Amino acid sequence: SLQSLDFDHLFRMFFEPVTTPCGHTFCKECLERCLDHRPNCPLCKQSLREYLKAGRYSPTVLLQDIMLATFPTQLAERRELHQAEMAELSNLTKNIPIFVCTMSFPGIACPLHVFEPRYRLMIRRCQETGTRRFGMCIYENGKSFADYGCMLEIRQVELLADGRSLVDTVGWRRFRVLSRGHRDGYHTADIEYLEDRKVAGEELQELQCLHDSTYCLAQRFCEHGDLTSRHILMQHGPLPEKEEDIQALADGPTWCWWLISILPLDPSYQLNLFSCTSLRARLTQLQRILAALLQQPP
Repeated sequence: SLQSLDFDHLFRMFFEPVTTPCGHTFCKECLERCLDHRPNCPLCKQSLREYLKAGRYSPTVLLQDIMLATFPTQLAERRELHQAEMAELSNLTKNIPIFVCTMSFPGIACPLHVFEPRYRLMIRRCQETGTRRFGMCIYENGKSFADYGCMLEIRQVELLADGRSLVDTVGWRRFRVLSRGHRDGYHTADIEYLEDRKVAGEELQELQCLHDSTYCLAQRFCEHGDLTSRHILMQHGPLPEKEEDIQALADGPTWCWWLISILPLDPSYQLNLFSCTSLRARLTQLQRILAALLQQPP
């Protein structure tokens, strides 16, 4: 409803005016935020499900022309205000939007079903700013969300007639939460990105050997695991190929994150592996886990 918007938005000049099939005109953003809560016209309550599913809002050209001719200064100020808001929302370290839901990992697909109004707004803003990125964290007791999370990149959004959406995302970078906040109902955070510690010389050679031997265990696990493991593989696809340079990515080899995402691990243990910036330590833990699982009877 219109009550979901603050008065500051309600009494601003029309910006990107659109007219619904039932003949009522609103700012594009105001209409979208109302439809986040209910797929009906905010004034006459007529169903706008098909209009909402199309996801296309054609501007009301006549009203735009009238405002441009009559209120050029005020319209320019309104446009500058909108651009400032978009610039603020585009920052990828300050006040980034946080989706509190599940564990996600760098380079790994994370499909989402978005239905809450606050997250509909969040996803739309990520698209409109062009960043197409937001943070994902799990809930943690005593906190609104965990201290570590993964930035996700939106690859595709499928809109449904009632405003829900199926969002195809993939993990981008790990981060650590520096401070927490809120914006229009969803969580936000100031963050810093994590990066694995680089090694060289003999230490790198040893790390390469550990990496290769752990990858061999992962292959054995995928080939000879129990029925549950094989079912998981059918859902998540095959084990990713090894990277040529194991230190090329800030978050380390993608196959490690794929393996962590499918292994039967408690989320708190996954988070512990996730926050670790030593590839050696992560591989050592994975080697122990795989060895234990491979020793279990089918």
